[in-house]
Amino acid sequence: MGRFRRFAAILTGAAAALAVVTPAASAASLDLPDGMTASYLAFDQTTGHTFGADEHRQYRSASVVKLFIALDYLESHGPGYQIPAEDLALLQPMLRSSNDDAASTLWVRDGWQEIVNRMVALIGLTDTAPPEKPGMWGYTAISAADIVKTYRYLLHRANPEYRDFIMDNLHEATQCASDGFDQSFGIPSAVGELPHGVKQGWSGFGAAPAPGQECASQDPVTQRVLNSPEVRAAARIASSGDDATADGIDLTNRAMHTTGTVGPCDRTIVVVLTLEPTTTTWQESADRITRLTRSVYRHTILDD
Repeated sequence: MGRFRRFAAILTGAAAALAVVTPAASAASLDLPDGMTASYLAFDQTTGHTFGADEHRQYRSASVVKLFIALDYLESHGPGYQIPAEDLALLQPMLRSSNDDAASTLWVRDGWQEIVNRMVALIGLTDTAPPEKPGMWGYTAISAADIVKTYRYLLHRANPEYRDFIMDNLHEATQCASDGFDQSFGIPSAVGELPHGVKQGWSGFGAAPAPGQECASQDPVTQRVLNSPEVRAAARIASSGDDATADGIDLTNRAMHTTGTVGPCDRTIVVVLTLEPTTTTWQESADRITRLTRSVYRHTILDD
C-alpha cells in the first residue's frame, strides 16, 4: 500500500513536487499564546500553496532528528538491502514510538554528527547543523524550512524503498511514546480523521511524565530495545560540560515539535516547531501546539 500511495502523490502533485518552496509568498504570522515562540511551514503538494512564518529560525531538534538517523541508515546500505531483525527492532520503535535508546544506538554506530552532515549534503539543507556535543543528538539544529525540505526529499527524490519504509512507519506512529509521554499532540489531534504520518519531538519536560499522567505503550516492539553499549557511550558524553546554549540555539525552554504529512497521498506537509517557558506543563504545551497546528493547516488548504 505504501508504494502505491507514494506513487499517487508524485503523479497528482508532480508540478508542485518539482517547484522550489517559496514560503514568503504566502507567509503570515498567527497570534501565539503568551510565552510561546513558534516557527511553522506547511506545503500543499497538489496546489503548491505554502503558509509559513519565521521558517528559517533554528531550534533544537529533539526527536525530529530521528528522521535523519533513519534515512542515513537506509541510504548507507543502499536499495535492496534486507534490514536485519535486530535493526528493525531499532528503526521501527524509533520512528513509531520515538524510542531514545534506539536512536542513541544507531547514532553512535553510524557516525554521530556525521549522520547530520551527510543529510545536510544529500538533501541540501541550509539551517541544519550537528550538535556541538556529539552525544546530544537532540541538540541538532533544525528549522521548519529544512524539515519540509526533508519530507519533500523523502516523498519525491529518495529511493522508493526508503520512502515507503520511513513514511509507512510514520503512518503507524503510536499514541504513546516509549518514554510514556502522549505524542498525539499537534498534527494527530489537529486534523481529526484525516490520514496522517508524524514524527514528533519534545525536550525539557523531564525523562518521564508526571506521576499519574503516563501513557501506556501501545507498541510491544518498543520493549525489545535494550540499553546498549552505544547508549551508554552517548550518555557519558552527553552528561559532560555545559548545556545552556549551542550557537545561540535555545536549550533551556521547553521544546515541542510536530512534523509530518496530512491527507490522502501525503498531500500536505506540515511542520510546527515551538518553545515554551519552563513553567508550562506538558498538557498546556500539547493543547497550545495543537491549536496552532490546526490554524496552520487550515490556512494552507484555504485555496481548495
